Amino acid sequence: MGVRVILEEIGVDYDLILTEIASNRPRDPELLRLNPNGWIPVLLAGNLSMYECGAITVFLCDRHVEARLAPDQFEPERMRFLQWIFFFSSSLQNAYQMTYYSDRFCSTADEESSVERRSRSRLSELWSVVDEAIGEKTWILGNTFSAADIYLFMLTTWLSELHDHPKINAFPNVKRIADHVMKRPSVELVYSSYISQFSE
Repeated sequence: MGVRVILEEIGVDYDLILTEIASNRPRDPELLRLNPNGWIPVLLAGNLSMYECGAITVFLCDRHVEARLAPDQFEPERMRFLQWIFFFSSSLQNAYQMTYYSDRFCSTADEESSVERRSRSRLSELWSVVDEAIGEKTWILGNTFSAADIYLFMLTTWLSELHDHPKINAFPNVKRIADHVMKRPSVELVYSSYISQFSE
């Protein structure tokens, strides 16, 4: 979803290829050929393909500098941009996986509840780090909107009451940025079904 938002922000034409990723069903052989891990998203560009959301994000930002979704390599904020993209794609996404795929983090089924508890506490810890770092800044990098804010928003949509995750209200600075991102036309288009939940 985050990659789709970035593509919309850039304004390039793209085709969305749907694939089955339910954990109880076999993966499409074509998906496994492109990404042996069986995860999405996968970006196809000409004869090349790449996976990992964070990597795709940086690639698209650098390929389409005119969209100004990332500081260029000579700007001081480039360091912070890369820091947050990698933090989101590794630390935070991994904490979510401990909830949604707890069986992958333990040897026996009776250990899954312990992994899920640690996932919830880890999410609280990591989102608190992000919230404190934002402080009173308008966006995560300061005064300039970037793909890091899109990534932040995407990950807030993964918070789930069903899994007893921390509520976003516990992180007011994160929520403030997520609320701003949600108003962008690109996000309203891609996340229309998610956003409609807030107007019901």
